[in-house]
Amino acid sequence: MKAFVRVFLTMVAALATYLVLLLMVLPMLLRGASFYAAGEWAALACAVLVAAYLWPLTDSMPTGLAACVGFGAAITGGIGFLGGFLGPMIFDPGANQGPMLGIFITGPLGFLLGALGGAIYWMVRRPRAAAD
Repeated sequence: MKAFVRVFLTMVAALATYLVLLLMVLPMLLRGASFYAAGEWAALACAVLVAAYLWPLTDSMPTGLAACVGFGAAITGGIGFLGGFLGPMIFDPGANQGPMLGIFITGPLGFLLGALGGAIYWMVRRPRAAAD
């Protein structure tokens, strides 16, 4: 896989992990004034772990059906989530329910479309010997 695509996919996954943990999960787990320091470091550590795990996996494209479907769903879902989550915050900061777009609409739709795209990719690219 090309280096630009590897870097892009790894950064999208790490950023999605950081934002989900920092803005949605950790505020429920950590309470009080020390949340900001502990929450940011915990979210950053998890994002780095996701990036370190994903980097070797993006070296080559997956070949099995489940791997293609999972890879497509995770990447497209992450991009859809980030676009829907960050887009309203950037373009209309006054909207109080802007990030809900990424959580409930663009993230899940991206996940489903990515899974479908991964299945189509597998059907087109699979070896002809397996089809016979």
